[in-house]
Amino acid sequence: MSEPLLVVVGPTAGGKTELALRLAERYGGEIVSADSVQLYRRFDVGSGKPTAEERARAPHHLIDWVEPDAPMDAARWVAGADAAIAEIRARGKRPIVCGGTFLWVRSLIWGLSGAPPADERVRARHRERAEREGRAALHAELARVDPRTAARLAPNDLVRVGRALEVFELTGTPLSAWHDAHGLREQRYAARLLGVERARDELDRRIHARVEQMLARGWVEEVRALIREGYGEARAMSSVGYFQVAEAVQGRASSEPAALTEAIWRATRVFARRQRTWLREREVEWLSPDIRELPGL
Repeated sequence: MSEPLLVVVGPTAGGKTELALRLAERYGGEIVSADSVQLYRRFDVGSGKPTAEERARAPHHLIDWVEPDAPMDAARWVAGADAAIAEIRARGKRPIVCGGTFLWVRSLIWGLSGAPPADERVRARHRERAEREGRAALHAELARVDPRTAARLAPNDLVRVGRALEVFELTGTPLSAWHDAHGLREQRYAARLLGVERARDELDRRIHARVEQMLARGWVEEVRALIREGYGEARAMSSVGYFQVAEAVQGRASSEPAALTEAIWRATRVFARRQRTWLREREVEWLSPDIRELPGL
């Protein structure tokens, strides 16, 4: 295998972007985004895309990669990431993967689970049922057929809950069983998983500050424009934060600033806790927030 792939992981608002930028500047790197919302054009404010100044510090790949309504899954992203990594290495640079979509990170390093590709007819049926009965109904169905997967997914996570149901409906095998079988596969990349060490209360404060900053930068206006232009059902609109803003914009939840901030903050905290659970099961090197040089590199 080539030199170990540097992979910056961690919960939302933990400081992944800054760590990846420092590593890129120190070791001649370029950043490959592993964020399932940042890859969409026009989902800018709420996805926390790197600023123009941050992008000037190091080249970025797979950000603003596809249109908001483009189909996307782990297999498509892995293909794009493989191409970006090969291109970066061919130029003598060091690829640095950075993002919080851990299923994609896992698929990149250890390979895809072998579960069937997306079926748009099944997905359309799930969306219709969620509109009719609520997202909790899909989660309850998943809990019946695949309780292990249901336990790690939030009831509002239509994309991932729907995918788990889709796999079961198409194969008769729970997604958790696919993942169990996949765990025996050989690694595709040698990798070092790196994260920024934060205390839980510090992370909660950082999440709250991040939500306030995004709302101040026009997150509500961005979502309103996306819905007006026909992207209200786009995959990214069901992500944490965008879902809460969209509910407020469409009058299904309070749009009062304090209430909206609280709703996004609470949902993001739950998401961050689920991210930390995933990370506890991996060998992550937890680094000081002000680190400038990576040990052993």
